[in-house]
Amino acid sequence: MTDYHLPPTLQEYEAAITGWLHGFAEGNDLVEAIDRGDPADSAEPRWYVRLRGEEKEHITIWLTLGQRTLRYEAYVLPAPQEHVAEVYEAALRRNDRLVGAHFAIGVEDALFLRGELPLAALNEAELDRVIGSLYQYVEAAFPSLLRLAFASKFT
Repeated sequence: MTDYHLPPTLQEYEAAITGWLHGFAEGNDLVEAIDRGDPADSAEPRWYVRLRGEEKEHITIWLTLGQRTLRYEAYVLPAPQEHVAEVYEAALRRNDRLVGAHFAIGVEDALFLRGELPLAALNEAELDRVIGSLYQYVEAAFPSLLRLAFASKFT
């Protein structure tokens, strides 16, 4: 039996992701840093991509390679101090327009964008789409969510 149709190994995916990310950073002024997560923090390979935003000063996207999926997340906002229910409702209503990601409440009630992609669909173009989409989703949602979550700071 031939192994011609076997999918890439996790090590091959790991090497490909590293190469794609470094290629993505070349000549891209929005990319501030691309680095690996600390192996002590997770048993799975992790990377972060730190981007320079316009509405939000920095956008960091974490990528985690699992057995069958590439998970990704971006921190959007700390836990709202005001209009809590309205902030979460606004984020959930935005979920209807998002492709490949969704708003989620995470650690300490902070707001994140999260998603995952099957490894069978992972390639350089799809990774670029994921990073670009998360960047755009954060940039579009951040100003209104921030003003609602911390309204008294803007008056």
